[in-house]
This record gives sequence, structure tokens and C-alpha cells, in this order.
Amino acid sequence: MEFLAEFWAPIYDHLYVYIGAYMFLALALMLFTGFPVAFALCGVATVFALWSIHLDFLDWPVFYQVVQRIWGDSGSGAVHNSILVAIPCFVFMGTMLEKSRVAEDLLHILQIMLRRIPGGLALSVTVMGTIMAATTGIIGASVVMITLLALPTMLARGYSPALATGTIAASSTLGILIPPSIMLVLMANLLAVSVGNLFIGAILPGLVLSGLYFLYIMVYAALRPSKAPTIRKADIDMEPTGRGNIALFFAIAAAAVAAAWAGVASGLGETINWPLLAFLAVFVAAMWVGKREGNTLLGGILKGFVPPIFLIVMVLGSIFAGWATPTEAAGVGAFGAIVLARINGTLTMEVLRAVVHRTALTTALIFFIFVGATAFSTIFRNVYGEDLIIELIEWLELGPWPLLFVLMGAIFLMGFFFDFLEITLIILPVFAPVIQTLAPAFAPHLGMEPAANQAALQATQAQVTYWFAILVAVNLQTSFLTPPFGFALFYMKGVAPSAVKMQEIYLGIIPFVILQIIGLALVLEFPALALYLPSLVFE
Repeated sequence: MEFLAEFWAPIYDHLYVYIGAYMFLALALMLFTGFPVAFALCGVATVFALWSIHLDFLDWPVFYQVVQRIWGDSGSGAVHNSILVAIPCFVFMGTMLEKSRVAEDLLHILQIMLRRIPGGLALSVTVMGTIMAATTGIIGASVVMITLLALPTMLARGYSPALATGTIAASSTLGILIPPSIMLVLMANLLAVSVGNLFIGAILPGLVLSGLYFLYIMVYAALRPSKAPTIRKADIDMEPTGRGNIALFFAIAAAAVAAAWAGVASGLGETINWPLLAFLAVFVAAMWVGKREGNTLLGGILKGFVPPIFLIVMVLGSIFAGWATPTEAAGVGAFGAIVLARINGTLTMEVLRAVVHRTALTTALIFFIFVGATAFSTIFRNVYGEDLIIELIEWLELGPWPLLFVLMGAIFLMGFFFDFLEITLIILPVFAPVIQTLAPAFAPHLGMEPAANQAALQATQAQVTYWFAILVAVNLQTSFLTPPFGFALFYMKGVAPSAVKMQEIYLGIIPFVILQIIGLALVLEFPALALYLPSLVFE
């Protein structure tokens, strides 16, 4: 027995120190097996909790702590967080937009407006992906929708399959970064920060990525015009715009603006939101005049541009203007998607039933993963996993910047194998506290003075946390495109013409992944890209 005790003692001491590392390694191995993520997270957390209790590292009440973290009392648990209500609303909005033909009308008018520019069709897809990203954060739906709409047309007009597929895949996944984004909602909940700040902070980085795509396509089309030809005049079939309808629309818009100005000046603005009423009046006028115009340039603009702009203003504009919280804005967006489907004549009971069903399934999947991640992070913290990571970093003697580069590199490499949900729910709870402890070192780069007191230190940590979250979000943009498990590539291949080979899709995304890395470097070098707009809106 003494021999067994002597043999077991060093093993016991080793496990007491490093059981958190084995827990993290076990989760990584489970994810590589292809086992469902939610079950992997819950299973690893449960097994290691029971093992730790058996070894007297933990007490049985730790299970109650897990339940407390998930459900809580009096609405204090994670799943009771009102921010998470935005997730099913945004899922509903994105799914409903698939049925409303908004993207089809938008692509049509963009092709006409950019017809004289080399690579105009690819540029149209980029602009459409950017606009649609600001109306829905459902990446799978966006990829499938834009592939079905744009890829056959691009191939028929002589576009390189690599350029066509790369443009569609990159543009379709902008919704993971440009708000409203489900990923940003989850990040805000995990980091206990304002989702409104994250929404606004992600706008400029998202537009930077879109601008890089736009610039690359223009240069590529100029150097290799045969691979990205301009749209032929014969492909454009539009009738002349009626001058009477132009005058009618602008008269209605001017009357609405004048009425809003008069309402505000009269002092009735406290009880009536005159700017919102004016906006709604202009939207209704645009839809009415657009239907009167039919197949003309004005009709295309009113029917193609106005609906997505309407939804963007309803969701993001209501947040920026202070009319609604992000959670309330999500509900407004879901209602706006129903309105657009009704206007376009696609709102039926069958469509509504299908949208609700898919929303329920997607939301259940996300929340199941979220519950599993909460259980994992709770047990991981109780077995001192976070302390182990901090000690490892101290042992490696990595400075703040080398550590940040290592984290960004690790997230990029994980994107080759894991989905953004898995990376977000595993990485953020573990590494965000580490980055927060290094906030004073990053403060000068963010243009902040050294913290003189506790309040100033908390403000610095908050700014560094927002910057880090946006960096992670930009980095995770690549996870949808990088093989072998780039989900956007599989979505695209599933609905692309059979003539498009997987090798061409892989070849097409390489330049766009490089552009995403450049975008990440820009946000690293210029933190104002992520922090300037929130400072204006929430100063």
C-alpha cells in the first residue's frame, strides 16, 4: 500500500495542477472527431467535473454552480440575458428575407448601375453582399441565396469560375461581421459588454473588408478583362423612366421632410417621433411609385435599394438614434422583414410556417451550444484552467504584443477546422480575461493615457476588450472560407452548377483570405477603425 501511495502521490499532484490542460485537450480531440459540438462541450464538462470531485479537487455543489450560471435565480442566469432575445429575432429576419426577393431586385439594379465599370457584375455582388450583411447575419442563407442568384449569370457572361466563386463566398460572409450579427450578440454576452458598442464598432472594419474586395476586383478586371467582362448593352432591358413619377416621388419626400421639421419645431416631438414618421412615409411612397414605374431605372432603384435600406435604418438606425435597444431593434427588424415579404407578395402561411420552423431549429442549436460552453467554462475555471493559462504565458515570457499575435494566429489556424461558434464560445471566455489584465500595456496604442485610478483602469480595460472583440470578429471572418472545413464553400458547392469544381472554389477564395488578413492587420494597426464610431455615438 505504501508503494501505491508513493506511486499515486506525484500523479495526484500533477493532475491537481494540470487537469485544466487535459480538459482543454480532451475538448479539442472531441471536436476533431466530428461529434456534435454541444454534446462535446457538455460531455467533457461533466466527465471532468465528476473526475475532479472523485479526486477531491471539487465539491458536489459545483454542479449547482453550473446550473446557476446557466439558469440562475430571478433572471440572473446566462440564458435569461435579454441580449440573447435578439438571436431568434435576427434568425427570423434573415430567414424571412430569403423569401421576399429583396436580394434579387437589389442585384438586378446594381448590375445596371455598375454596368460600365470593368468587373461590374462582381462589384455588384460585393455591394449586394455588403448591403445584405447589414440586414441579416445568417451566413448559410446568404451564401445559398447569392450563389443561386449570381453564380449562373456570372459564368454565363464569361467570368472566371475562381473569381466568381471567391467573390460570392467572401461577400456573402460579411454578415458575420457587419451588424446585425449573431456572433457579435454572443460575444457581447460572453464578455459582458454592450452589444450596441460592438455593433457600431464592427461597421468600419466590415466596410474596410468590403472596400478591399471592391478594389481587388477592379484591379483584377482591369488587368484581365477577359476573366471579368463588362455587361453588354444587349443584356440590359429597361424602359425609359417617367418624369411624372420622379416629380411625384420627390414631392412626397419633400412634403414628409417638411412635415417632420414642422412637427419638431412645433414642440410636439416629445410625444410623436416625427423623423421616424417621415422615414416611413418616404418608404411607403417609394414602394408605391416603384410599382407604378415598373421596369425602369427609377422603379429598379425604388424597389431594389429602398427595401434593404429601410430594414437597415429600422434595425441599426433605431440603435444609433437611441430609439431602441439592440434587443428591441432585433424585434423591429423581424417585423420589417415580414412587411417586406408582404409588400413583395411572398408572405403566405406556408412561408411563415417554414420560417418559424427554421428559426426554432437554428435558435435551439445555438442555445444548446451556448449552454454547453457555459458548463465547460464554469468547470474549467473551477479547476483553475485560467490560472494555468496565465502561468503558461508568464513562463513563456511573452510580452503583450507577441501574446496578441499568437492569439490571432491561433484563432486563424482554428478557423481551418472549427466553426465560428465553437471558436467564439471556447476562446473568448478563456483569453479575454488575460487580455484585460494587459490593458495598460495596450492603452498608448489606443490613444489612452495611463490609468491613474481604478475608474480609469476599468475604462481602459473596456476599450481594450472592445478592440480585442472586433479583432477576433474580423479574424473569424476567415473561418468560413478556409479549407478543409470552410462552411461557406460547402454551402456554395451544394447549390453551384455541376461544372464548378471544388478546386476552383478553393483557388478563388485565396486572394480574399489574404485580403481579410490585410483587413485584420489594419484594425490591429489603427484601433480607431473599431473604436471611433462608438466614441461618437455613445460619448
